[in-house]
Amino acid sequence: MRLAEQAVFTAHPNPMVGCVLVRDGEVVGEGWHEVAGAAHAEINALQDAGDKAKGATAYVTLEPCAHHGKTPPCSTALIAAGVSEVVVACGDPHPMVDGKGLKALAAAGITVRSGLLQQQVEQLLAGFLSRVIRIRPRVRLKIACSIDGRIAMANGQSHWITGEEARADVQRLRASSGAIMTGIGTVLADDPSLTVRDAALNPHGKQPIRVILDSELRMPMAAKMLALPGNTLVFCQNDQNAPGLVDAGAEVVRIDGVNGQIDLDAVLQQLADREVNDLLVEAGPAIAGQLIEQKLVDEFVIYQAPHIMGSETMGMVATPGWIDLADRQNLQITDSVQIGSDTRITAIPAD
Repeated sequence: MRLAEQAVFTAHPNPMVGCVLVRDGEVVGEGWHEVAGAAHAEINALQDAGDKAKGATAYVTLEPCAHHGKTPPCSTALIAAGVSEVVVACGDPHPMVDGKGLKALAAAGITVRSGLLQQQVEQLLAGFLSRVIRIRPRVRLKIACSIDGRIAMANGQSHWITGEEARADVQRLRASSGAIMTGIGTVLADDPSLTVRDAALNPHGKQPIRVILDSELRMPMAAKMLALPGNTLVFCQNDQNAPGLVDAGAEVVRIDGVNGQIDLDAVLQQLADREVNDLLVEAGPAIAGQLIEQKLVDEFVIYQAPHIMGSETMGMVATPGWIDLADRQNLQITDSVQIGSDTRITAIPAD
């Protein structure tokens, strides 16, 4: 798992995978899938082990593939190397794999065991598994707020609520995501870049897809993000202004609406089709509220600053449909850590 995590910023849209080869109680080979299109974890571990792979046990976080993609099948390579046993944390539900790798290994006479640390590895691969099984990315909603839950003053001032350390931590969230989504309100108010600025977190220069929800296509053609590396994808209901925006560098997709709002389920399916495993949402209270009300948020990442902003402010989420206490969203806090002077709270829906 520690090997797999080394590719948290580089493996997507492929899953993070680690492999360790052990023979006679000694680690003889290690590898992980470093970047999409490059050798898989098992291949790197086999190359590391060389002849010592024969008779070894391979521990792999995810079921070895059994098909020819950008690289040859890992199950075939393990068989050819003469490993005696393969221990897998969890199966790969991708239709091209889905048990075929384990069956190929067993048919070759290799002892196969699965389920070791399965729950932990499934959490590590939550985005990939979500895309393959649910046909939508894992949705992480990031919110920066004061200790009284406010995200901006009533006049729109919001720079900066949290400190420099917290903002640097958000860069890590961005770098581990396949796409970053916000709304047209944020674009018009802040003209954000929505990029990974730290080169150490983005060694291959591949930026997450920038996703903008813009029903009436009010996106300015001079928006800063349109001149930056990477792709900007704008979802709208009225695409009358699409030609000019496309010329400015955006991709525009018209999508149906629900109750006057862009169909968020359809957006997530579109992103899954584009192989987005993890979607980071950095949006205003309206979109945040829609996602929460529609139970589309898989994880909350809340950066809470140690100050009180008072009454003339904007709240974290807008949920006009919630009128009773029973409407509230219960959360299970999974992690709470201090980042500089701020507190990062990670939570998942509890109902």
